[in-house]
Amino acid sequence: MMPVLAALLRTDLRYFIQRVFATVFPGSEFLPNWHIDAIAYQLMRVHGGDCPRLLINQPPRSLKSLSVSVAFVAWWLGHDPSRRIIVVSYASELSAELHRQFRMLIESSWYQELFPAMRPAKDTGTELVTTAGGSRYATTVGGTLTGRGADLIIIDDPLKAEEAMSEPARKRVIDWFGGTLVSRLNDKDTGRIVVVMQRLHEDDLAGHLLQAGGWHHLDLPAIAVEDSDIPIGPTRVFHRRAGDLLHRKRENHLVLERIKAETGSLQFSAQYQQRPVPLEGNLIKRAWFRWFDQVPAASASGYVVQSWDTAMMTGQANDYSVCTTWRMVKNDYYLVDLYRARHQYPDLRRAVAALATKYNVDAVLVEDAGPGIAMLQDLQRDTPKGMPRPIGIKPEGSKADRMAAQSFRIEAGQVHLPKDAPWLDDYLLELLAFPHGKHDDQVDSTSQFLKWAADHPIFDDVGLNIISVGGGEYGFP
Repeated sequence: MMPVLAALLRTDLRYFIQRVFATVFPGSEFLPNWHIDAIAYQLMRVHGGDCPRLLINQPPRSLKSLSVSVAFVAWWLGHDPSRRIIVVSYASELSAELHRQFRMLIESSWYQELFPAMRPAKDTGTELVTTAGGSRYATTVGGTLTGRGADLIIIDDPLKAEEAMSEPARKRVIDWFGGTLVSRLNDKDTGRIVVVMQRLHEDDLAGHLLQAGGWHHLDLPAIAVEDSDIPIGPTRVFHRRAGDLLHRKRENHLVLERIKAETGSLQFSAQYQQRPVPLEGNLIKRAWFRWFDQVPAASASGYVVQSWDTAMMTGQANDYSVCTTWRMVKNDYYLVDLYRARHQYPDLRRAVAALATKYNVDAVLVEDAGPGIAMLQDLQRDTPKGMPRPIGIKPEGSKADRMAAQSFRIEAGQVHLPKDAPWLDDYLLELLAFPHGKHDDQVDSTSQFLKWAADHPIFDDVGLNIISVGGGEYGFP
């Protein structure tokens, strides 16, 4: 091997990955691309200790497993064959295939010439031990790790796509990661973890890690969602524009459109766009909303209404209490504010009164079910000064049925959202994800308001007494 080439392969993972591809897939054409450079750069940062926690989200068949679970492991052990590495996948078949590719690589003549100190002492089919005492151990999610330690842990697609909608399956992966796998690091300060996966659900392992924080996130959607600058080297950056394809030579627009038609928008958005919520939405479509720069001015024909979906538990896994504040102008509904928090009852009651006073509301809607019953009865019995007596709304049908029944109002352009608000992204994420998202409290608050607004009360000349329309179903005379 030429000295210059050997030096490149030892020091630059990009070139090493290309050579590995030719060894593992002989006869196949390697198509270089910037995203492979970006992956290689971040993995080299992991190796150097600059990035102890790396999360990579990218579409299927874009060289993630070859780059991370095969090439990077062999490259690391080539530099230090005493290192111990655990590689985790969702299925034993995938785990075994990646281990086979790794073994094929390290047995190649060019690899042995490049890294003469890296030699296998034994290989059980799931664990290859080096003569220097290092190892590559292949296992699956939930696999036994008793007595095993690692300097590097790689999680490569921990969840099967078919199980994405199973909450127990997602929870099993997250619990095993936090309760078993992380504890296997030999040194909690210097140990590294790399997670590489396609997104499958808002609450998959990647979603859990992003919410927890502390991870460098390399986000590689098949079609760029927004402009971004992606490092591909210590001093090099790839400028990606919204709409740019990840790898045009492999998957052009026509190919991606065909995949989307075959898999459906939900699956395509998750697995290819790394957005578990389709950009266009599920039951509710993004394009249906209208937008405003300024809240419409108050007028005699406009009402301000707040809609509450309450919860009484404060744990991180519990639902939120949500209040949406709407300005009604004829048949147009403007969402002017959103309040979302987890409160114990006394604090929640104060929040209801404070928000009603803040916006000088004409009506307050409270779900007459579950935790809302006690709140409704309490506030009707002792209504705080400056707040109208709350109106109880009894839910009818499932959450999905209630939103589906009101979705045509959004589609008709009656619902207006602010172009900029600190809570807007979370609100859109939940509505567009519904009914596949983790939370639905903002959805419930919205559908409750729209149902009431369809047959909304009128106000007397003083503007204080609510006179119900339609036999008193929603109002209190």
